[in-house]
Amino acid sequence: MSIQESEQSNSLRAIAAAKINLHLEVLGLRKDGFHELAMLMQSIDLFDEIDFTKTNNSKITLTSDDQTLSTGDDNLILRAAKLMSRLSEDKQLGAQIHLRKNIPIGAGLAGGSSDAAATMIGLNQLWELNLSSKKMEEMSAELGSDVPFCFKGGTQLCFGRGESLEPIRIEKEASRMAVVLVKDPDVEVSTPWAYGKYKERNSTHYLKREEDFQVKRKLLREAKWLNPLTPLNPPPLVNDLQKVIEPAIPAVKNALEFLVSLEGVISVAMSGSGPSCFAIFPNLNSARKALKNNNERLQLSGLNAWCCSFRNKGVDLLL
Repeated sequence: MSIQESEQSNSLRAIAAAKINLHLEVLGLRKDGFHELAMLMQSIDLFDEIDFTKTNNSKITLTSDDQTLSTGDDNLILRAAKLMSRLSEDKQLGAQIHLRKNIPIGAGLAGGSSDAAATMIGLNQLWELNLSSKKMEEMSAELGSDVPFCFKGGTQLCFGRGESLEPIRIEKEASRMAVVLVKDPDVEVSTPWAYGKYKERNSTHYLKREEDFQVKRKLLREAKWLNPLTPLNPPPLVNDLQKVIEPAIPAVKNALEFLVSLEGVISVAMSGSGPSCFAIFPNLNSARKALKNNNERLQLSGLNAWCCSFRNKGVDLLL
């Protein structure tokens, strides 16, 4: 976490990065009802900005520049803030929180999860709770499976339901890789619906034994494309959910067809439960050039697009 000093100690800003899935395998069902997963997640340079101001009226309020976003108790920012509030000995502590939303909603990019992680880190600093990163990551799993990853971000293997993390060191050339990310602005995909759809079609093939899960984890850890990760030996971009979402959501098929036609693209996939899709490029310049050369086609496709570099962290704080 990088921290820049300022004159005000009662306010700060958090940067919450989006993620993409470089690998997503659905292995089977866990005893708790969640799916057992084997994933490789990667932070990208697309982020929400969250401003926090400390108050002493015990109230936590949330506003946003995105009027379509709920700012009620169902918002992960408020849920994270109330989780932190329960750990404070000073019950008069409160916060005014304002979200500038840049990560699209319902897009498979963990925007809400990243906001939750940023809220926990931000309030830990603002309220001087002095909780360890490990403690907050453990607590955050109750907010969502992607939240623990979003604390540190970067490049990490994610097992279990996503909360069991193993950081990956990547080659310098790989850290320069970038993506063209696209999404239909009128389409969102519910994560529970996506997993339900996958279960409906594939549950008969689910692994059931922990020993089998371990074999799959080992195969991913030792994959040749991951040791090391480089642009010359790119990830094959497996996403099991894409197999059921692409046929069901025309916007995903449209996005993938647009991306695969770009010059210089290394590989293409859907992120998470979709509908966002991305194409990997060796560097940011090649990604920008490919998008610029296809700007007219992009407009005709109805897709929104972003060029994003790989990012080696999830949350930043600016004091």
